[in-house]
Amino acid sequence: MFEAEFGQRTAAAILERQLADLGADVAAAELARTIVGAVAEHRVEIDARIEASAPQYPVVQLARMDRSILRCAIGEVLHSRTPPRVAIAEWVELARIYSGDPMRRLVNGVLGRIARETQADQTNSSEEGVSGHHL
Repeated sequence: MFEAEFGQRTAAAILERQLADLGADVAAAELARTIVGAVAEHRVEIDARIEASAPQYPVVQLARMDRSILRCAIGEVLHSRTPPRVAIAEWVELARIYSGDPMRRLVNGVLGRIARETQADQTNSSEEGVSGHHL
């Protein structure tokens, strides 16, 4: 996603080149495709979630690396089968490594909020479905 920020190639094309060069295992390649696909397909929604969760950090003003990390992290939390706690822990560590402690805290806060909101939405939906079913 970071390389795609420069506009030379699509994220999917860059990913496939990287996977071929690295000889990634099947599970890792599939997760990478899921995350990149989610970011490409849901970028407007993902950016809106960033803006809502951290309005003091407008997406357009984030460094390209930080923006890429946040988008991918949210893509994995919202659109993969990875348990949110696992995804959050991994992305927080990646943010610390590639962007430093302030970004680590931002990623942790944004992902935690999104995970809580998503869980609350799912709980409310299942409760509505159950109560509606009994009527």
